[in-house]
Amino acid sequence: MSATRRAAVLGSPIAHSLSPVLHRAAYRELGLGDWTYGRHEVDEAALPAFMERLDATWAGLSLTMPLKRAVIPLLDEITPTAASVEAVNTVVLTGDGRRLGDNTDIPGMLAALHERGVQQVERASVLGAGATASSALAALARICTGEVTAYVRSDARAAEMRGWGERLGVPVRTAPWEDAAAAFEAPLTVATTPAGTTDALAAAVPARPGTLFDVLYEPWPTALAAAWADRGGAVVGGLDLLVHQAVLQVEQMTGRSPAPLAAMRRAGEAALLAR
Repeated sequence: MSATRRAAVLGSPIAHSLSPVLHRAAYRELGLGDWTYGRHEVDEAALPAFMERLDATWAGLSLTMPLKRAVIPLLDEITPTAASVEAVNTVVLTGDGRRLGDNTDIPGMLAALHERGVQQVERASVLGAGATASSALAALARICTGEVTAYVRSDARAAEMRGWGERLGVPVRTAPWEDAAAAFEAPLTVATTPAGTTDALAAAVPARPGTLFDVLYEPWPTALAAAWADRGGAVVGGLDLLVHQAVLQVEQMTGRSPAPLAAMRRAGEAALLAR
């Protein structure tokens, strides 16, 4: 018998995604035995056709790169949070056939920081300038009372980050990547770069660091996160972000709240250990 409700994560590449592990753990804990959560390799060109094939059994979609912006023209409405960074990672399919887009990465970042006791900071640093960096700025707009310094590799990236700052209401100063070790002087550093990019900075972690939010979860710990923890600094990792944004997705798609954060985190940790 076919499942009554379906959800899935879409993206390309998608084989590495932990989303199925997290969402299925939530369904088990919530007793949603008739719910399934899949994984589909879908690129920008294939996305419109995939969306057209969705029927009434579908409750929602999680989106990863490169679909977070490509999906926006295919939706009926997006939340102000998603609009603020022009990125949707969550689509809720309503009973009347509407497609609603949201971004749970931003509140997920805030929830992960709050969980570790970071409620407000007077300044912060961001390493990198990609899509995750703009989400980081949107989160910092809510908790940082002063300036954010973004460390970037090019003038073009610097201009992008200053533009995002203006749009999000965050005072952003940019600095060259060669000066990235200075980022650690701030009470909060958010690393948004690909695996290996910050390894060389591990030796520059100060004796008494503040909080590091490293958005990677595999491999974990990164060299930077390990050095940070060795010096007694607080570390928030990519799995923390992934779990918290997935909690919000589960709540939106199923209508059940609260989603089982602890069970989802345990499932994610076990899946990473098994790889």
